[in-house]
Amino acid sequence: MTSASRILLGVCAAMLALITGGCQIRQDMADQPKNRPLSPSPFFDDGRSERSLVENTVARGSIADDELFVPKESNAFPLPLTPELLQRGQERYKIFCIPCHGIQGDGKGMVAMRGMKHPPSFIDPQDPRLRQVPNGYLYDVVTNGFGAMLNYSAQIPPADRWAIIAYVRALQLSRNAPLSDLPPALRDKLNAGGSAK
Repeated sequence: MTSASRILLGVCAAMLALITGGCQIRQDMADQPKNRPLSPSPFFDDGRSERSLVENTVARGSIADDELFVPKESNAFPLPLTPELLQRGQERYKIFCIPCHGIQGDGKGMVAMRGMKHPPSFIDPQDPRLRQVPNGYLYDVVTNGFGAMLNYSAQIPPADRWAIIAYVRALQLSRNAPLSDLPPALRDKLNAGGSAK
């Protein structure tokens, strides 16, 4: 290699170093263009980077209630108790609750039978805790979850949550109702050995 070609090679290397020296090949996420909270921004006409909420919108998670919300301590029931509501509650209970809580509400569903933690029984006369909790507590548990139970706020609309609670209360009442609370015709039928249906 001649001295002229060495000089030419050196000049080319120097030029390449100058050209690529200003380029940053490594991308660093800390150096990305962004606006810090409350910093000025030339992008918007008012010069602010912080934007106000869009009118008539609610940020996700900003409100904790819905049209049928009842506080946890309340025993109120916001829907009229009708046979149709109980029927809907039974249908929704079969879809969402039976896998863990069982068809009778005794906590012996298929999920529990296959090794998962058993949920508490709704109907156990030895453990009346869930029969004594307010309706708002049950609504809160279905909405937000509790312990191993996940929340069902995305899967079950509020009206259906109340239908399920009405059905659970009917299950509890059917298992723990005193004979004296039955109408006389049903009492006579049961005393004669027949079914209450």
